[in-house]
Amino acid sequence: MSPVSRPVSLPHPLLPAADWADRFTLGLPVNNLTAREAARLALEYPPGWVRRLMVLRNALVAPFGLKSAAEKVATSDTEIGGFPVVSVSDDRVVLGFDDRHLDFRIVIDVRQDRPSGQTLSVMTLVHRNNLIGRLYLAAVMPFHKLIVRTMLSGIGARIVNSPP
Repeated sequence: MSPVSRPVSLPHPLLPAADWADRFTLGLPVNNLTAREAARLALEYPPGWVRRLMVLRNALVAPFGLKSAAEKVATSDTEIGGFPVVSVSDDRVVLGFDDRHLDFRIVIDVRQDRPSGQTLSVMTLVHRNNLIGRLYLAAVMPFHKLIVRTMLSGIGARIVNSPP
């Protein structure tokens, strides 16, 4: 199972000022995965190289006033995998926050649109507020795409090996 890149139309109602977006989808062979569980699978169990990359990212962005990513991956009613919950339903979780340099949302959708399973979608919406936000997004873009694809593939592998 490989994630597929899909287009996103802007403006988007979940972040109307967004000026950048991407979305990746993955077909899953299950019918009972909720968006909250998909978010937990994606964000609570990152590979070791992703955790190390986030520690490096935090050290590099601190002098520029960007919020650091959570050192400890936590989940509660108000956050999933260290990201604040904006809204949640069975089929959609919206995570993210607004910062001085950029505002972002991570949108995780699970749709019952396949005869023998679901489609999982991870969309990222970003509004770059200034030059630092633009430079930051340009610097992290190659890593972002790799991380999202890796995490989606990881969910697919976990589900195939032990359905939720």
